Amino acid sequence: MRNYLLVTAAYWGFTLSDGALRMLVLLHFYKLGYSPFSLAFLFLLYEAAGIIANLIGGWLATRHGISRMLAVGLGAQMLGFMMLARLDPAWTAATSLLWVVLAQGICGIAKDLTKTASKSAIKLTQAEAAARDNGNVSGQLFRWVAWFTGSKNAMKGIGFFLGGLLLESIGFVNALAVMAALLGLILLGVVLSLPSRLGQRKASSSSRELFAKSPGVNRLAMARIGLFAARDVWFVVGVPVYLYSYGWSFTVVGTFLALWTIGYGAVQGTAPSLVGRSADGLSREVPAARSWSLALLFLACGLTALAVMGAGGQPWWVVAGLALFGLVFAVNSSVHSYLVLAYAGSEKAAEDVGFYYAANALGRFLGTLLSGLLVQWGGLAFVLAGSSVFLFVCWIATLRLPLTASQANPAIIRETGV
Repeated sequence: MRNYLLVTAAYWGFTLSDGALRMLVLLHFYKLGYSPFSLAFLFLLYEAAGIIANLIGGWLATRHGISRMLAVGLGAQMLGFMMLARLDPAWTAATSLLWVVLAQGICGIAKDLTKTASKSAIKLTQAEAAARDNGNVSGQLFRWVAWFTGSKNAMKGIGFFLGGLLLESIGFVNALAVMAALLGLILLGVVLSLPSRLGQRKASSSSRELFAKSPGVNRLAMARIGLFAARDVWFVVGVPVYLYSYGWSFTVVGTFLALWTIGYGAVQGTAPSLVGRSADGLSREVPAARSWSLALLFLACGLTALAVMGAGGQPWWVVAGLALFGLVFAVNSSVHSYLVLAYAGSEKAAEDVGFYYAANALGRFLGTLLSGLLVQWGGLAFVLAGSSVFLFVCWIATLRLPLTASQANPAIIRETGV
């Protein structure tokens, strides 16, 4: 429990800075005149780097320990912040764009190293606790994952608000300096408080072994690609730019996204009470993943239809519609976050989690890319239509999720004998 709480606290601090960074970059460069696609381009390497960082990060966390990867992630985020702070207004537009993209790439690596290490620590500490509690695992794991992901997203929402507030009050460079100082304190706490070899195991010895994940993890990864592409196709560029174009200030745009994310996190934290629970941890949870993804698909299609008919021209409609989207999305995300740890084996949980979050990063990359393009091509209606297509992919993938541990991951049988 001590290690679980320490990892959660460290990830809270990191997520706060990550949310602030997104608002700082998005709003600062939109004010400088960047087009929607250029804004999306600023985040592309951030998301693309996360794909590799998750795969390699899971392997490194298994080989060298979760605590060390958490520290590396925090340090890389500080480096990215310092690079952004050194941006020179006298540089050409092309040089500035390249510099920001590189800095964002480093921050993308930092985010996903930190996320993979943190989620892996939950599986590890929960498995150790369950071993002392006669193997009573499924309910506890769902509660721990739901609370972790929900509280993390609440912190990210606060970060959105903080980013908009800092940008308006002290400016871009000073805001980055404040965030870097916060991360330095968190890094010091991780180094001094967590065991350096936490989660260290024998890692996969070949690329074939690393990528040959269980059927459960593979299919859930495909669902995750669709789910997060469906969110980021409107969340990254489309809606913030849309609201700012209606005269909303940086702080107000940041506040809306903050409230959306905090509410999304709160729903994630309560997901165990909204989803049927089973003794085996899968037989009721997997059907829940299927039904909740179908509900989100219907909602996205309905919002798209309203946008095509012209209802999307008013900010209040966008706020209300996407608030409802966020509630249903939150349950989907929480169920997925639980299932990946239910499917993962405990010996190489970091590798399984890293593979899964590489898929998460790929979904975010696709959503980010299309967010800028679809806004320029057809506005809000195109963005919501793109979200609906990705959610259809997500729902189809959930239909193939295995219902038993033996179908999901044969390694679980070898590790536990269950």
